[in-house]
Parts: sequence; C-alpha cells; structure tokens
Amino acid sequence: MKAGRTLQELAIELDRQRTAKKDFIVTTGAMHMTAGDGPATLDVGTPETGIVPYGVNDIAHRQLGQFLKIPAPYYDRMRTDFPDLLAENVNGWLTRTPDTPRMLRTLDGVARAFLSDKYRRIDNFEIASAVLPIISSIDSATVESCELTDSRMYIKVVDPKTTAEIQKGDVVQAGVVITNSEVGMGSVSVSPLVYRLVCSNGMIAQDNAVRKYHVGRTNTAGDDFSIYRDETIQADDKAFLMKLEDSVRAAVSQAHFSRIVDKMREATEAKLKPATVPKVVELAAKEYGFTEVEGKGILGHLIAGGDLSLYGLANAVTRHAQDVPSYDRATDLEATGYKIITMAPALWRQMAAL
Repeated sequence: MKAGRTLQELAIELDRQRTAKKDFIVTTGAMHMTAGDGPATLDVGTPETGIVPYGVNDIAHRQLGQFLKIPAPYYDRMRTDFPDLLAENVNGWLTRTPDTPRMLRTLDGVARAFLSDKYRRIDNFEIASAVLPIISSIDSATVESCELTDSRMYIKVVDPKTTAEIQKGDVVQAGVVITNSEVGMGSVSVSPLVYRLVCSNGMIAQDNAVRKYHVGRTNTAGDDFSIYRDETIQADDKAFLMKLEDSVRAAVSQAHFSRIVDKMREATEAKLKPATVPKVVELAAKEYGFTEVEGKGILGHLIAGGDLSLYGLANAVTRHAQDVPSYDRATDLEATGYKIITMAPALWRQMAAL
C-alpha cells in the first residue's frame, strides 16, 4: 500500500483547509478569464462587489471546459500554447450564458472546482471527524495510510484481528478505505480493503462500497456570492454522518471479509500459461487502462512473484501501485486488483485461451 501522510499531518492540513477554503455561487456573467505572462486567472465579481482574481487548477480547468463544451484536447492545447486564445474562447462562451449560476470552490486563492449550484458540500473535515472516532473504537484497528490530494481524501484502515490465509504463509487482514472528494471527483465512499502482509499490498473491493453522492438542493448565496448553509441540508448531512459508523463496521466485518477471501482463493486456482504471461498483461492493460510503463512494471512484479495465476496477476497490479508517483492512481490500481480477481468469465476465458 502506498504511503501517504501521517494521521497527524492529515489532521493538521484538514484543519488548515477548513478555514482557508471559500465557496461561492457565481453567475457565469460575473466571471472572466484573463491570460497574462503567467497562467490564466479567473476573475470573479462585479464592479459593485469587487473583482477578485483566482488561479485555476487542473480540475477546475477541466470542469470549466466541460461546462462550456470545449473539447478537452483543444482546451489543453490552448492552455499550453495559446493562453490568449483560451481566454477568448472561455469568455466568449461565458457571455452566451451570463445568468447561469455555478458553484466555485476555492482554496488558497486558487479555483479548485467549477460545479453545479446543486452540488452538495460534504467536506473532508466532516468525514474525518465522523470516522476517526469510529476507527479508534475498533480495538485493534490502525490507520495504515492516508492522504489528501487535489481531488480526494483517503483514509485506509486495517484491523489485524480479522485475518485469513489465502495460501500457505500468505496472510491477509481486513480493512476499510474511506474516500471523499470536495471537488466533484467522486462520492463519499466506504469500501472493504484487504491488506496482504507478505508485500504490504492493499486491495479495494469497490463493488461492496457504500456511497453518498454530492447531489442536493440548489444552493443560495448572498450579495457577495458567499453560500448560505441550509438548515435542512445540515440535518441531512448529520443523519448521513451518523450512518457512517454502520458502514465502517460492516466493511471490516467477518462476513464481508470472508466473501472477499473466498474470491481471492478461487483466483489462485485460475492458472496462467508461462509462455502467454506477456500477452495476458497486454490484454489486461487494454481492458483496465494500464499505461505502457504500468504494464511493464506489472509484468515485472508478476514474474518476480512467481505466482502465475489470476491471483498473482492481481497482486502484481496492487504491488505496482506502490511504485506510481500519484496517490490517486495508486488507489485506482488497488481497486483494479480486485476487479481482476472478479473479472467477467468471458474475459478470463480469453486470457486462458492465449
């Protein structure tokens, strides 16, 4: 499992961001992109309210382009090579829908998300404040890894008391991963996690996840575009946060864990032919979206591990997750490992026939 921040570092940053971030409901007519010598800025406001320039991160750029229906490759090329042309395009399309309200989420003077005014804010600090006391109440549970990226918060927990043996000497432990995105990149999610001791791999069973999507009532704002916090939304959020305890405890339950372990044991019986291993990895790369570099790394770990089975392939993927620089991508690969051991029978037959 890829290392991230310590739990203390996560808590400090969450507390800092809680006071540093600002959210607004702004009509598209009160936004204007400016391209200077440096990166483009999004100027927000009116002469009456005052105009404030914000930097724009990759996520907000992508969401802005999607909203304006500017194709991503063209948007990215303008952003890199012709920022003046990008500003002209963005401003031209913004003026054609001047009265459309959008939620703009900012942090440290940077626009980090450009979202619907119906986007429901369920923030990382709230989620962490709800789940960490639950985790501490589970006698032996520990936070094995956690991180806060531009797109998501991750808290990965392992309970050493709940264990099983997949093969002789191959011990796994039950766990849970809690994720949330404040910027429209995913729901609040609680998923079972299996931690493999022999190589510190994590495998995430997303098909057993409990999710809460960031969709709700239309948000309203004051004259300065700042968002009012609706009392009904607050009550709904409180009720949801109370349900998190059941979800976290269910994710590390023996029943959930046993079902996943059974699938892992079945995958050990699905053997790969040694001569076809490179082709199997190539097919998996096409099916699961591995890059060329990732495919080479996964092949290397599969050969080094010596377990030429579907289980061995899944473990090669989760082992390679520790090598990629992005924590977001590492977590994607940990989830892909579980997708591999539960792949559709037709795909397995295709691999076995190579």
